[in-house]
Amino acid sequence: MKDKLLSIDRKHIWHPFTQSKISPNPIIIDSAKDEKLIDIDGNEYIDLISSWWVNIHGHGKKEIVKAINTQSKKLEQVVFAGFTHQPAVMLANELVKLLPSALSRVFYSDNGSTSVEIALKVAYQFWYQRNKKKKKFVAFEGGYHGDTLGAMSVGFSSGFYKPFDDLVFKTCFIPFPDNWKGNNSIDEQEEKSLKVIDNLLSKNASELAAVIIEPLIQGASGMKICRPDFLDEVVNKFQSNDVLVIFDEVMTGFGRTGKMFACNHLKHSPDIVCLAKSLTGGYLPLAATVFKNYIHEEFLDTSIKKAFLHGHSFSANPIACEAAIKSIKLFEKDSTLKLVKKIEKIHKEELDKLTANPYISKIRYLGGVSAFDIMSIEKGYGSKIGELLKQKFLEKGLLLRPLGSTFYLMPPYCISEDSLRNAYRIINQVVKKINKL
Repeated sequence: MKDKLLSIDRKHIWHPFTQSKISPNPIIIDSAKDEKLIDIDGNEYIDLISSWWVNIHGHGKKEIVKAINTQSKKLEQVVFAGFTHQPAVMLANELVKLLPSALSRVFYSDNGSTSVEIALKVAYQFWYQRNKKKKKFVAFEGGYHGDTLGAMSVGFSSGFYKPFDDLVFKTCFIPFPDNWKGNNSIDEQEEKSLKVIDNLLSKNASELAAVIIEPLIQGASGMKICRPDFLDEVVNKFQSNDVLVIFDEVMTGFGRTGKMFACNHLKHSPDIVCLAKSLTGGYLPLAATVFKNYIHEEFLDTSIKKAFLHGHSFSANPIACEAAIKSIKLFEKDSTLKLVKKIEKIHKEELDKLTANPYISKIRYLGGVSAFDIMSIEKGYGSKIGELLKQKFLEKGLLLRPLGSTFYLMPPYCISEDSLRNAYRIINQVVKKINKL
């Protein structure tokens, strides 16, 4: 069976972020439980990246599985234009209760890129309907917001999209002051970034529709972390100059930073928040873009032309919404944010041990996320040494994916202390032998 599956896979499947010509055979995962993935041969892997950042409570969580099963027998799907249903209504209510109070209008879609596209389109149309020619967007250098056209445009500086240079719209990029343990220049970095913002606003504020930000942690560009006070000042500057602020919380939402959302760390709240990935606990595709009500009011009119004419076939899928409701309720039932604090403590202690490893630098962590750079390897995505390290970790039972020269840990919150500490021990051993790979 294994050989047959791999043969069909090789013949017909195009895998994401993969060079099919040189990549090894994919691992066939047969089942999963808690923090472990189990392949078709019975080998186990600790899922240290939460299956691409989506699985927060662990695999096979019985409460979510039951919710999905129950809802599928009642209502599996219905068009969301002109109809509604209890799971969508109750999920919107839960999200609004968790987010800063002014964020109160929920638009559903199905993944992180679509949630970002909706945010960008609404921001653009908002100013159009106010008869203001605010057509430009701002983003941080290195930010990544998804792989559809609008998302690529505001994430172009991440380095993933060179073939599409002539296709995407041009964006104003500002420096991102990333911090790590021992960074003595962070104050200067922040000052430089704020000066660039001031200059941009003084010259172009009347043309800027919105700024989009991965709050506190830039994910795909290498788990780069900025300080909350800096980000608060950034939000205040843009909002004071009549520029909408979009927080892309696709990765940072639902406990990743130690609070329910990254925006909970700040005094100033964004105008728009994008949610996906962990929204359903990692069990089904679902996304939500949440707006302050004054934005929604700009779309109210007797003419359909002022409506937001956008939608997706599976918007607010009832089964996915029910999974999301159950996932949110598990935060209280399982005291999930306390689990994240425990993980953060382990990150700190184990990263401190890694500082003695001569190949490891720039250690950083926040909430359930930790990261460090590997010295002397290529920084680009898919670097040869990075891929060799990834394979070596898989042989040791650890699922890790490098981001250029960066390795990161973002495990499900259910991970045992022994599993996490053992993972760090293996990482330290493998990296010490990097010169022999």
